[in-house]
Amino acid sequence: MAPGSSDRNVARSNWFDRATLGLAWVGVGCMLFLAAVIFVSVVMRYLLDAPMLGANEIIQLTAVALVMAGLPWCTAQGAHVGVDVFDRALGRAGRMFGDLLCAALAIVVLGMLARRAVWKALDALEFEDATNMLGLPIWPFYAVLAAGAALSALAFAMRAWALISGKVEP
Repeated sequence: MAPGSSDRNVARSNWFDRATLGLAWVGVGCMLFLAAVIFVSVVMRYLLDAPMLGANEIIQLTAVALVMAGLPWCTAQGAHVGVDVFDRALGRAGRMFGDLLCAALAIVVLGMLARRAVWKALDALEFEDATNMLGLPIWPFYAVLAAGAALSALAFAMRAWALISGKVEP
């Protein structure tokens, strides 16, 4: 590993750090909101015998936003769970190949997801798509999905570049 570098501290720009951290805070808000909605829903259903209307819609959409808002920060920090069962057997070159292959696949898939989510967000905004029961607009959730996927793809690209340039070890 190059001096002064670590797997968790790949050189990134300030705007990227701010964007991933800002989106992570959106994820924190989603998590707190989700916990509150589930708590209220359970209390209303089982204690008051009055199920909360549209709880499933709220929970499903907020869960998507939660995951996609937290993904870029987690990716940029190198905080994903990793299994290193074959690390010794693969050696440095095998680990490098595996890490680069993983990054390439993630960039392609997340890039396609981001592209589709942008188009879906624009369509949902134009046609005022909303949920069936509560009439919640859908485009903001597609927008969070697009931002999360795009920033995650960028984080994987930055990690791949850091691997290739020798700033971090596989």
